[in-house]
Amino acid sequence: MGVTGDPTGTDQGTRTRGGIGESTPRPDGVLKVTGEFAYSSDMWHEDMLWGHTLRSTLAHAEIVSIDIAEALATPGVHAVLTHDDLPAAVKNYGLEIQDTPALARGKVRHHGEPVALVAADHPETARRAAARIRIDYRELPVVTDEASALAPGAPLVHEHRTDHHAGHVPHPNIVHRQPVVRGDAEAAAARADVVVGGEYVFGMQDQAFLGPESGLAVPAEDGGVDLYVATQWLHADRRQIAPVLGLPEDKVRMTLSGVGGAFGGREDLSMQIHACLLALRTGRPVKMVYNRFESFFGHVHRHPARLRYEHGATRDGRLTHVKCRIVLDGGAYASSSPAVVGNAASLGVGPYVVDDVDIEAVALYTNNPPCGAMRGFGAVQACFAYEAQMDKLAAELGMDPVEFRRINAMEQGSVLPTGQVVDSPAPVAELLRRVKARPLPPERQWETAGERPDVRALPGGLSNTTHGEGVVRGVGYAVGIKNVGFSEGFDDYSTARVRIEVVGGEPVAVVHTAMAEVGQGGVTVHAQIARTELGVARVTVQPADTRVGSAGSTSASRQTYVTGGAVKHACEAVREKVLELGRRRFGPYHPAWATAELLLEDGKVVTDGGEVLAALADVLEGESVETELEWRHRPTEPFDLRTGQGNGHVQYSFAAHRAVVEVDTELGLVKVVELACAQDVGKALNPLSVEGQIQGGTTQGLGMAVMEEIVVDPVTAKVRNPSFTDYLIPTILDTPAIPVDVLELADDHAPYGLRGVGEAPTLSSTPAVLAAIRNATGLELNRTPVRPEHLTGT
Repeated sequence: MGVTGDPTGTDQGTRTRGGIGESTPRPDGVLKVTGEFAYSSDMWHEDMLWGHTLRSTLAHAEIVSIDIAEALATPGVHAVLTHDDLPAAVKNYGLEIQDTPALARGKVRHHGEPVALVAADHPETARRAAARIRIDYRELPVVTDEASALAPGAPLVHEHRTDHHAGHVPHPNIVHRQPVVRGDAEAAAARADVVVGGEYVFGMQDQAFLGPESGLAVPAEDGGVDLYVATQWLHADRRQIAPVLGLPEDKVRMTLSGVGGAFGGREDLSMQIHACLLALRTGRPVKMVYNRFESFFGHVHRHPARLRYEHGATRDGRLTHVKCRIVLDGGAYASSSPAVVGNAASLGVGPYVVDDVDIEAVALYTNNPPCGAMRGFGAVQACFAYEAQMDKLAAELGMDPVEFRRINAMEQGSVLPTGQVVDSPAPVAELLRRVKARPLPPERQWETAGERPDVRALPGGLSNTTHGEGVVRGVGYAVGIKNVGFSEGFDDYSTARVRIEVVGGEPVAVVHTAMAEVGQGGVTVHAQIARTELGVARVTVQPADTRVGSAGSTSASRQTYVTGGAVKHACEAVREKVLELGRRRFGPYHPAWATAELLLEDGKVVTDGGEVLAALADVLEGESVETELEWRHRPTEPFDLRTGQGNGHVQYSFAAHRAVVEVDTELGLVKVVELACAQDVGKALNPLSVEGQIQGGTTQGLGMAVMEEIVVDPVTAKVRNPSFTDYLIPTILDTPAIPVDVLELADDHAPYGLRGVGEAPTLSSTPAVLAAIRNATGLELNRTPVRPEHLTGT
């Protein structure tokens, strides 16, 4: 991994080992690779029951009747609940729009919607009892796409909308609409020397986290409930759970359990309300663990999309205009669709300078599975389309595709289509230069002297379907732009509680936040920040729970920025209190306490010249110093609902990829040989974790390019492939070499100059692979994922 740039420094020296900028080992790393880490599905309570959810078998139907008598009579069953058993006036929940029933009432709106709950003394008993619940459905017409959703007389997925988006959308089956209009795209189109258009289809991707949804709800003596769960945002969960239970928020106490991946799929509720309902009804702890089939129905997915683009350019390669319409399928419930629409619209042109833009993005209500947050969040779908368009334009102009992108690349000071000025480094051209300058991997790597071909290096791999006949190499490039943090005026803050004390004669820092550690390495980074700011070697990071203020969601590449910023802010406040304590105790004995800049390093108070004034243990002298603070990034503002203008985002991240593929054009098989990435991260707080994030995001983009798609029947709206047998994700045999080139160009507005890392590589990896396959085959390929039949025409 290459690292270049001039990152901002910290407020003090970093002599204490394990501080920021070092590849400090993850405390959970060894436990996870040896199988000893305790995930939420491993939790146990000696007198617990097992919960199970009965889900709808139809995508749109009226519930005529529910008969639970046979289920209740099953030996070992302690409770069976339906919508009629919900204890409070509030029956629905939702991140932004409260349109999702805790249990279906009157009708179901998608395949797999929760209808009833069972608690029993064994998980198989609960499943068998659920199968004995008799539900009489009257099937209703389904809405599955834009044509059926917006047709005259179309069935309304939600008949009586009262949410705040309902007043500005042109049809009740549109969740949210966001235009972005700047300049005069029509007039610019008339001036263009070359105009290209295209319609692109982006499939429904699953987060495919390996740890299924699970949790343990324990009823408490005060009438409340303690919930131990794998999630992405403890406080948002509590805000949605408590009203449905009829409890004040302080009686719903939440603790984060071991999370086996998330990628956006745990931002919405899954089993949280259900486990709590069963626990409160039975008076016993209730554990719920989804199997893989249930998991495909238990969380939202990435929005599938249909995107229509028109790009124009002058003969010398300058973009004149972009027009596009982005239609996202939000499924049956809103989830985070409004925010996804905002991202798709505001980032729909990509990291390019275009003065004349006309964009419209909408999300639809349909009877397809609900869609919401997934890594990349609206920017992924747009990047797939606009990068295909950039390749088309370059070909029409007879220009090198990388050079064409570099000519139009934004930089610091560029103005986005929303009118926002990019006020931090935007090294788009440099990222492209770096991936192109990298040496290409050797060709025909399956050939070994005097031996049989190594089929692992061939398209089709160990299936041994080809020995190199008809295999063609292709190379493709792509670059993307992703916002960091919550946007459009959302009050995006995090809370951190930090304490320093002496334990066993040594100073120890204790960090407590509600940040969900979902595998991103935030726990490691928080300890690194504490070591850097407080100069202590020993740091304890307490489990995340709701005893401390909100840390926001582990999403939008925001946690290191925002909760890391809160930890840094709290540590600085603690440091000042410690230094004030030292001044009171030791100031009379050394003038430097009053005149010098003082730092905490290696368990000591030192001057900026390196002179040691006192040991931290002596300064504290049995006392502890603690503070809890909130920290916010710069404010953003909503996009105008007519023009899309506004400073909607706080920060942007950029990544570029070069894909090298080998394609068996006769069999339609693809082998991705290399997927090189260059990304600006502002400041790599933990370089090894940064590299892992980039490689992980790249691999998910690879999966979207060539294999991953939830297939929904267009007639019935039923999911056809809810299993890892039929929904394929990349394995180690599918994952190519992913060399990473990291730039560190500081964002002066962010803590340590850092920039969110995790999402940007998911954007450009998919279109880079598609570009390489197009380069190898000469096919247009306007759909992802690419399947063998798309390459062979069969």
